[in-house]
Amino acid sequence: MNPVSAIGIVWIAWFVSWWLAAGWSNPTVKRPEAVREIPYRLVVIAGIILLAGLYPHRFYSELVLWRTHVTLGWAMVALAVAGFLFMWWARIHLGKLWSASVRLKSDHRIVETGPYGFVRHPIYTGIMVAGFASAILRGTAAGFLGAILMTVSWYMKARMEERFLREQLGTEDYDAYARRVPMLVPFLKWNKS
Repeated sequence: MNPVSAIGIVWIAWFVSWWLAAGWSNPTVKRPEAVREIPYRLVVIAGIILLAGLYPHRFYSELVLWRTHVTLGWAMVALAVAGFLFMWWARIHLGKLWSASVRLKSDHRIVETGPYGFVRHPIYTGIMVAGFASAILRGTAAGFLGAILMTVSWYMKARMEERFLREQLGTEDYDAYARRVPMLVPFLKWNKS
């Protein structure tokens, strides 16, 4: 097996396990209008298409920036696995408050411990790490553009989620959390709300 095949298997394993666990969640109490989620969803879909190379490979669509050495390739597989493990830690720690979309769940509260003590959106951080590790492994302009678009989409979703949670859980409490914990990049305060 080579690193490209391995990272594909890792993505598929994550995706299948993530959605099999989707039922493990409290009931939704409130959600924003569904139309508000369309922009970030469209951006993430475009990012996935580019990152995974799910487009016709003809003409100049595949600008290769470099060929990744096998050692670096396996390092990127390990980094992607680390990103997915961080996501799973966050999801398990969040427990039944998790939702694939922006939602207020029954018994919702601000979670500030575990991975949520490092960043406010560790699931998005983990998938961004996996995305950029995959882009480095692919070594294509399209792959990097895909990772960038995915990052933009998770940032858009995080901002939307935070506005919604401030409204639902209280601006004062959420702002206090946001002052203590960065949004997406651990230890960097420039990315607070």
